[in-house]
Amino acid sequence: MRADLVPDDLWERVAPLLPPAPERRQRYPGRLRVPDRAALAGVMYVLRTGVAWRDVPSEAVGCSGVTAWRRLRDWTEAGVWPRLHAALLSELRRASLLGLDDCSVDGSHVRALKGGDQVGPSPVDRARPGSKHHLIVDRYGTPLAVTLTGGNRHDVTQLLPLLEAVPPIRGLPGRPRHKPRRVYADRGYDFDKYRRLLWKRGVKPLIARRGAAHGSGLGKVRWVVERTFAWLHQFKLIRVRYERRADLHVGLLQLACSIICLRRLHASR
Repeated sequence: MRADLVPDDLWERVAPLLPPAPERRQRYPGRLRVPDRAALAGVMYVLRTGVAWRDVPSEAVGCSGVTAWRRLRDWTEAGVWPRLHAALLSELRRASLLGLDDCSVDGSHVRALKGGDQVGPSPVDRARPGSKHHLIVDRYGTPLAVTLTGGNRHDVTQLLPLLEAVPPIRGLPGRPRHKPRRVYADRGYDFDKYRRLLWKRGVKPLIARRGAAHGSGLGKVRWVVERTFAWLHQFKLIRVRYERRADLHVGLLQLACSIICLRRLHASR
Protein backbone atom coordinates (compact mmCIF):
# COMPACT_ATOMS: atom_id res chain seq x y z
CA MET A 1 0.00 0.00 0.00
CA ARG A 2 1.27 3.47 -0.85
CA ALA A 3 1.77 5.30 2.43
CA ASP A 4 1.26 8.73 0.83
CA LEU A 5 -2.36 7.90 -0.01
CA VAL A 6 -3.41 7.35 3.63
CA PRO A 7 -0.96 9.10 5.98
CA ASP A 8 -0.95 8.16 9.64
CA ASP A 9 -2.77 11.28 10.84
CA LEU A 10 -5.65 10.67 8.41
CA TRP A 11 -5.89 7.00 9.31
CA GLU A 12 -5.89 7.77 13.06
CA ARG A 13 -9.00 9.90 12.56
CA VAL A 14 -10.81 7.59 10.14
CA ALA A 15 -10.19 4.22 11.81
CA PRO A 16 -12.38 4.78 14.93
CA LEU A 17 -15.32 5.78 12.72
CA LEU A 18 -15.34 2.70 10.47
CA PRO A 19 -17.97 0.04 11.11
CA PRO A 20 -16.67 -3.32 12.38
CA ALA A 21 -15.83 -5.92 9.78
CA PRO A 22 -18.45 -8.65 9.35
CA GLU A 23 -17.59 -11.95 10.96
CA ARG A 24 -16.47 -14.71 8.67
CA ARG A 25 -18.76 -17.74 8.70
CA GLN A 26 -15.85 -20.09 8.26
CA ARG A 27 -12.15 -19.61 8.59
CA TYR A 28 -11.16 -21.71 5.59
CA PRO A 29 -11.33 -21.75 2.60
CA GLY A 30 -11.56 -18.29 1.15
CA ARG A 31 -9.49 -15.16 0.74
CA LEU A 32 -8.71 -12.91 3.65
CA ARG A 33 -10.55 -9.59 3.87
CA VAL A 34 -8.64 -6.64 2.43
CA PRO A 35 -7.53 -4.36 5.31
CA ASP A 36 -9.58 -1.20 5.68
CA ARG A 37 -6.51 1.01 5.31
CA ALA A 38 -5.69 -0.58 1.95
CA ALA A 39 -9.30 -0.11 0.82
CA LEU A 40 -9.15 3.55 1.87
CA ALA A 41 -5.95 3.89 -0.14
CA GLY A 42 -7.86 2.63 -3.17
CA VAL A 43 -10.58 5.22 -2.59
CA MET A 44 -7.99 7.98 -2.19
CA TYR A 45 -6.19 6.89 -5.37
CA VAL A 46 -9.38 7.18 -7.42
CA LEU A 47 -10.38 10.44 -5.70
CA ARG A 48 -7.05 12.05 -6.58
CA THR A 49 -6.51 10.69 -10.08
CA GLY A 50 -10.06 10.30 -11.38
CA VAL A 51 -9.33 6.91 -12.99
CA ALA A 52 -12.10 4.35 -13.41
CA TRP A 53 -12.49 1.98 -10.49
CA ARG A 54 -11.60 -0.98 -12.72
CA ASP A 55 -8.26 0.66 -13.60
CA VAL A 56 -6.92 0.92 -10.05
CA PRO A 57 -3.44 -0.71 -9.96
CA SER A 58 -4.03 -3.24 -7.18
CA GLU A 59 -0.32 -4.13 -6.97
CA ALA A 60 0.65 -0.54 -6.14
CA VAL A 61 -2.37 0.41 -4.04
CA GLY A 62 -2.93 -2.89 -2.24
CA CYS A 63 -6.58 -3.17 -3.16
CA SER A 64 -8.64 -3.71 -6.30
CA GLY A 65 -10.89 -0.92 -7.52
CA VAL A 66 -14.03 -3.03 -7.09
CA THR A 67 -13.20 -3.73 -3.45
CA ALA A 68 -12.44 -0.04 -2.86
CA TRP A 69 -15.81 0.96 -4.37
CA ARG A 70 -17.69 -1.56 -2.27
CA ARG A 71 -15.96 -0.35 0.89
CA LEU A 72 -16.75 3.26 -0.11
CA ARG A 73 -20.40 2.27 -0.50
CA ASP A 74 -20.52 0.58 2.91
CA TRP A 75 -18.75 3.45 4.68
CA THR A 76 -20.96 6.05 3.02
CA GLU A 77 -24.11 4.21 4.08
CA ALA A 78 -22.68 4.00 7.61
CA GLY A 79 -22.25 7.80 7.74
CA VAL A 80 -18.46 7.81 8.15
CA TRP A 81 -17.67 10.91 6.06
CA PRO A 82 -19.92 13.51 7.77
CA ARG A 83 -18.67 12.34 11.17
CA LEU A 84 -15.06 12.63 10.02
CA HIS A 85 -15.70 16.13 8.69
CA ALA A 86 -17.44 17.22 11.91
CA ALA A 87 -14.58 15.83 14.03
CA LEU A 88 -11.98 17.76 12.03
CA LEU A 89 -14.02 20.97 12.25
CA SER A 90 -14.08 20.54 16.03
CA GLU A 91 -10.30 20.15 16.03
CA LEU A 92 -9.95 23.34 14.02
CA ARG A 93 -12.19 25.23 16.41
CA ARG A 94 -10.23 23.93 19.40
CA ALA A 95 -7.08 25.26 17.75
CA SER A 96 -8.76 28.66 17.11
CA LEU A 97 -8.49 28.14 13.35
CA LEU A 98 -12.15 28.66 12.43
CA GLY A 99 -13.79 32.00 11.71
CA LEU A 100 -17.46 31.10 12.11
CA ASP A 101 -18.82 34.64 12.40
CA ASP A 102 -18.43 35.35 8.66
CA CYS A 103 -19.33 32.64 6.13
CA SER A 104 -19.63 32.64 2.35
CA VAL A 105 -21.77 30.50 0.04
CA ASP A 106 -21.65 29.72 -3.66
CA GLY A 107 -22.41 27.02 -6.22
CA SER A 108 -20.40 25.39 -8.99
CA HIS A 109 -21.48 23.36 -12.03
CA VAL A 110 -19.93 19.99 -12.87
CA ARG A 111 -20.72 17.68 -15.75
CA ALA A 112 -22.46 14.39 -14.96
CA LEU A 113 -21.24 12.13 -17.73
CA LYS A 114 -23.15 9.02 -16.64
CA GLY A 115 -26.36 10.62 -15.37
CA GLY A 116 -27.89 9.36 -12.15
CA ASP A 117 -29.59 10.98 -9.17
CA GLN A 118 -29.47 14.77 -8.70
CA VAL A 119 -28.73 15.44 -12.37
CA GLY A 120 -30.42 18.03 -14.58
CA PRO A 121 -29.87 20.03 -17.77
CA SER A 122 -27.14 22.56 -17.08
CA PRO A 123 -28.02 26.12 -18.20
CA VAL A 124 -24.31 26.98 -18.54
CA ASP A 125 -23.36 23.88 -20.57
CA ARG A 126 -25.87 23.78 -23.44
CA ALA A 127 -28.37 21.79 -21.37
CA ARG A 128 -26.02 18.84 -21.03
CA PRO A 129 -26.55 16.63 -17.97
CA GLY A 130 -24.90 18.19 -14.97
CA SER A 131 -24.95 18.66 -11.22
CA LYS A 132 -24.20 21.50 -8.86
CA HIS A 133 -21.95 21.58 -5.83
CA HIS A 134 -23.20 24.03 -3.20
CA LEU A 135 -20.66 25.06 -0.59
CA ILE A 136 -20.49 27.13 2.59
CA VAL A 137 -17.10 28.10 4.03
CA ASP A 138 -15.85 30.11 6.99
CA ARG A 139 -13.90 33.37 6.64
CA TYR A 140 -10.68 31.44 5.95
CA GLY A 141 -12.20 29.18 3.28
CA THR A 142 -12.57 26.09 5.47
CA PRO A 143 -15.46 24.01 4.06
CA LEU A 144 -18.27 23.69 6.58
CA ALA A 145 -20.87 21.85 4.51
CA VAL A 146 -21.51 20.80 0.93
CA THR A 147 -24.68 19.70 -0.86
CA LEU A 148 -25.52 18.34 -4.30
CA THR A 149 -28.39 19.20 -6.66
CA GLY A 150 -29.21 18.91 -10.32
CA GLY A 151 -27.52 21.35 -12.66
CA ASN A 152 -30.76 23.22 -13.29
CA ARG A 153 -31.41 24.12 -9.64
CA HIS A 154 -30.95 27.76 -8.67
CA ASP A 155 -28.20 28.51 -6.16
CA VAL A 156 -30.53 30.32 -3.77
CA THR A 157 -32.65 27.20 -3.25
CA GLN A 158 -29.73 25.67 -1.36
CA LEU A 159 -29.00 28.65 0.87
CA LEU A 160 -31.06 27.43 3.83
CA PRO A 161 -30.22 23.72 3.32
CA LEU A 162 -26.54 24.68 3.44
CA LEU A 163 -27.00 26.47 6.75
CA GLU A 164 -28.88 23.47 8.13
CA ALA A 165 -26.17 21.10 6.88
CA VAL A 166 -23.45 22.74 9.00
CA PRO A 167 -22.83 20.24 11.82
CA PRO A 168 -22.68 21.25 15.49
CA ILE A 169 -19.02 22.25 15.83
CA ARG A 170 -17.60 21.50 19.25
CA GLY A 171 -14.06 21.97 20.50
CA LEU A 172 -14.59 24.75 23.08
CA PRO A 173 -16.53 24.96 26.36
CA GLY A 174 -20.16 25.89 25.94
CA ARG A 175 -22.72 25.11 23.29
CA PRO A 176 -21.45 23.89 19.91
CA ARG A 177 -21.59 26.41 17.06
CA HIS A 178 -23.83 25.53 14.16
CA LYS A 179 -24.55 28.81 12.38
CA PRO A 180 -22.68 31.98 11.41
CA ARG A 181 -23.53 35.54 12.36
CA ARG A 182 -23.17 36.87 8.79
CA VAL A 183 -23.49 35.21 5.38
CA TYR A 184 -21.90 36.66 2.23
CA ALA A 185 -23.20 35.78 -1.23
CA ASP A 186 -23.15 37.06 -4.81
CA ARG A 187 -26.01 38.43 -6.91
CA GLY A 188 -27.39 34.97 -7.59
CA TYR A 189 -28.78 34.95 -4.04
CA ASP A 190 -30.46 38.37 -4.34
CA PHE A 191 -34.00 37.52 -3.18
CA ASP A 192 -35.65 39.46 -0.37
CA LYS A 193 -37.58 36.38 0.68
CA TYR A 194 -34.35 34.62 1.61
CA ARG A 195 -32.99 37.72 3.31
CA ARG A 196 -36.01 37.68 5.59
CA LEU A 197 -35.58 33.97 6.27
CA LEU A 198 -31.95 34.52 7.23
CA TRP A 199 -32.84 37.40 9.56
CA LYS A 200 -35.46 35.15 11.17
CA ARG A 201 -32.71 32.62 11.94
CA GLY A 202 -30.52 35.29 13.50
CA VAL A 203 -28.13 35.48 10.53
CA LYS A 204 -27.33 38.78 8.86
CA PRO A 205 -27.45 38.50 5.03
CA LEU A 206 -24.79 40.41 3.10
CA ILE A 207 -25.83 39.74 -0.48
CA ALA A 208 -24.95 41.78 -3.54
CA ARG A 209 -27.85 43.50 -5.33
CA ARG A 210 -28.60 42.72 -8.96
CA GLY A 211 -28.20 45.75 -11.18
CA ALA A 212 -26.07 47.63 -8.67
CA ALA A 213 -22.62 48.81 -9.69
CA HIS A 214 -19.72 46.56 -8.84
CA GLY A 215 -17.45 47.59 -6.00
CA SER A 216 -19.62 46.82 -2.98
CA GLY A 217 -16.58 45.35 -1.20
CA LEU A 218 -18.26 41.99 -0.53
CA GLY A 219 -15.73 40.28 -2.78
CA LYS A 220 -12.97 41.03 -0.27
CA VAL A 221 -14.64 38.54 2.05
CA ARG A 222 -16.38 36.00 -0.18
CA TRP A 223 -13.48 35.26 -2.54
CA VAL A 224 -12.44 32.44 -0.22
CA VAL A 225 -15.34 30.26 -1.37
CA GLU A 226 -14.03 30.41 -4.95
CA ARG A 227 -10.61 29.33 -3.73
CA THR A 228 -12.12 26.42 -1.83
CA PHE A 229 -13.92 25.28 -4.98
CA ALA A 230 -10.52 25.29 -6.70
CA TRP A 231 -9.16 23.12 -3.87
CA LEU A 232 -12.09 20.71 -4.15
CA HIS A 233 -11.79 20.39 -7.90
CA GLN A 234 -8.13 19.43 -7.60
CA PHE A 235 -9.59 16.03 -6.69
CA LYS A 236 -10.20 14.85 -10.22
CA LEU A 237 -12.98 12.40 -9.37
CA ILE A 238 -15.30 15.21 -8.29
CA ARG A 239 -14.25 17.77 -10.90
CA VAL A 240 -16.43 15.78 -13.29
CA ARG A 241 -19.17 13.61 -11.82
CA TYR A 242 -18.84 9.95 -12.76
CA GLU A 243 -20.77 8.33 -9.89
CA ARG A 244 -24.40 7.67 -10.73
CA ARG A 245 -25.33 7.38 -7.05
CA ALA A 246 -25.71 10.82 -5.51
CA ASP A 247 -24.92 9.61 -1.99
CA LEU A 248 -21.53 8.25 -3.08
CA HIS A 249 -20.66 11.49 -4.86
CA VAL A 250 -21.61 13.50 -1.76
CA GLY A 251 -19.53 11.11 0.35
CA LEU A 252 -16.52 11.78 -1.86
CA LEU A 253 -17.15 15.52 -1.54
CA GLN A 254 -17.24 15.22 2.25
CA LEU A 255 -14.03 13.18 2.22
CA ALA A 256 -12.35 15.87 0.10
CA CYS A 257 -13.59 18.56 2.54
CA SER A 258 -12.11 16.55 5.41
CA ILE A 259 -8.73 16.39 3.67
CA ILE A 260 -8.80 20.18 3.18
CA CYS A 261 -9.51 20.60 6.90
CA LEU A 262 -6.63 18.26 7.75
CA ARG A 263 -4.30 20.29 5.52
CA ARG A 264 -5.29 23.42 7.41
CA LEU A 265 -4.38 21.72 10.70
CA HIS A 266 -0.99 20.83 9.25
CA ALA A 267 -0.38 24.36 8.00
CA SER A 268 -0.91 25.76 11.50
CA ARG A 269 1.82 23.66 13.07
